[in-house]
Amino acid sequence: MSDLNALTEDLTRRMDGALESLRRDFAGLRSGRASPALLEPVRVEAYGGEVPLTQVGSIAVPEARMLTVQVWDRGLVSAVERAIRDSGLGLNPAADGQTVRVPIPQLTEERRHELARAAARYAEGAKIAVRGVRRDGMDTTKNLEKKSEISQDDVKVWSDAIQKLTDQYVKKIDDMLADKDREIKQV
Repeated sequence: MSDLNALTEDLTRRMDGALESLRRDFAGLRSGRASPALLEPVRVEAYGGEVPLTQVGSIAVPEARMLTVQVWDRGLVSAVERAIRDSGLGLNPAADGQTVRVPIPQLTEERRHELARAAARYAEGAKIAVRGVRRDGMDTTKNLEKKSEISQDDVKVWSDAIQKLTDQYVKKIDDMLADKDREIKQV
């Protein structure tokens, strides 16, 4: 890989993966507002195994503080209810026919602080992943220099490009964390 564009494309793709993972983690953090993403990580005991909630029903947001799950198989309503209750999200679902209603309670101040700390942990994990990708890029650059495939001047240019890319992604992560903190404190 003696082409800077190919290397930066690969690093960008991997850093995008870290950002996407952070988005999923943030979606699972309850901020007091109903969002279908809140229930997406929930797994339901069904059909002889654990399946994602989205494979046994559809999630809707009829009101700002209410989620509903329209369960497709009537026999799975109690399993869906149990899975949501046991998910650790602090939610108390109630079955209503084939629909499971999930009210989203107000957040306490203590719970807001917990959510903000969890968001910061997720963001730090994403930064660590981005720095790991940066390290791989720098190692690739040094190895190419050792093999005499690129010059010392190229190493400087490539290293600067990799660092600039890393700084952009760290800033995106910081911005996402700031947005999530505002969302948590807003409600």
